[in-house]
Amino acid sequence: MEKIELKDAFAEFKNQKNIDRPTMMGVLEDVFRTQITKTYGSADNFDVIINIDKGDCEIYWNREVVEEVEDPNTQIAQNDEALDDDYEIGETFVKKVELKDFGRRGILNIRQNLQGRIMDIEKANLYNKYVDKVGELFTGEIYQTWAKEALILDEDGNELRLPKSEQIPGEHFKKNDTVKAIIKSVEMKNNTTPYIVLSRTSPEFLEKLFEQEVPEIYDGLITIKKVVRVPGERAKVAVESYDERIDPIGACIGVKGSRIIGIVRELRNENIDVLQWTNNPQLLIQRALNPAKISSIVLGGDDEKIKVYMLPDEVKKGIGKGGCNIRLAGMLVGKEIEVWRELPKCDDANAEEDVLLSEFDDVIEGWILEKLQSIGCDTAKSVLALSAADIAKRADLEDETVEEILDILRAEFEEE
Repeated sequence: MEKIELKDAFAEFKNQKNIDRPTMMGVLEDVFRTQITKTYGSADNFDVIINIDKGDCEIYWNREVVEEVEDPNTQIAQNDEALDDDYEIGETFVKKVELKDFGRRGILNIRQNLQGRIMDIEKANLYNKYVDKVGELFTGEIYQTWAKEALILDEDGNELRLPKSEQIPGEHFKKNDTVKAIIKSVEMKNNTTPYIVLSRTSPEFLEKLFEQEVPEIYDGLITIKKVVRVPGERAKVAVESYDERIDPIGACIGVKGSRIIGIVRELRNENIDVLQWTNNPQLLIQRALNPAKISSIVLGGDDEKIKVYMLPDEVKKGIGKGGCNIRLAGMLVGKEIEVWRELPKCDDANAEEDVLLSEFDDVIEGWILEKLQSIGCDTAKSVLALSAADIAKRADLEDETVEEILDILRAEFEEE
């Protein structure tokens, strides 16, 4: 029985992929020498011959023939009954060690040790295979889904994970669905099987999709300088061409949107703005906030926010739904952007004057003023021009708070 079990372990080891023959030989010999050391105290005077093809191992115990034994592991007495009369003092006696000589527990140890080494090699091979692929696209089949993640199998049956946090909001997968994602990370946790994480929300995933769909990007004629995303809502992709004859934006979009439409579908209809990269920060901001028209830009210092001034009719376009557009523009230039309303000049001397919101800091709390300014309202009239419901939704304020603010602002003009 022990021989059969051990041969099964040999066969299991032999059939592992991506294990070269020298490594197999070395591991197998090391496993047997480890057990020899446990059984006999040392393996220095043992020859271990591995036959991988047959799934067998031969072990020979070499001892010196002596008159009086001092070390039974390396010496044997001349008068020992195991010896023939032909052995002289100083000669070497070689005995073949059978598996049964290790005992049942010893054979079990060999098998367990061998299986453990197999698993370690499998883990190392899997880790090395995928750690070199971090940042690459992966396509696999959903095997199982849970509340917090989806399990995906590759062609060899290895497990990869797509956490809920790395899925585009609103996505729902079911068993056998084909999913495309980027390999985000590979981790070894407590010597377990490598934990391979996929992502569909990272900017790199969108970048790889463009490389796949746009030959000019893959060939290096167009470079993606930066990608920023709010997964499932909107993304901005800044591109640059090294060939003046190539329009980078047109190449990325394709004739009648033929190239970008596949990417949009893959991202569950995420809106994608493709713009031309520039090292001029003011021009980059203008392109990032398109189609809103900007009146002026104040860049400020390194730690200061960028102030962008627009006419009231342009503010909503610049900020975008839920502030998404202005947030992405800030991510693209690397600094937070604030939108400020610029009131149109009026030649009517009797025109009613507006009042900056900052003038109300004695009656309206500072954090509320900041909320209003974040949605492009920096004057009293710019707030009054909006409905209470719109202010509450966009500035994330309670209805009662909004009504109090509107009462204060209306009172200012009533007094006048």
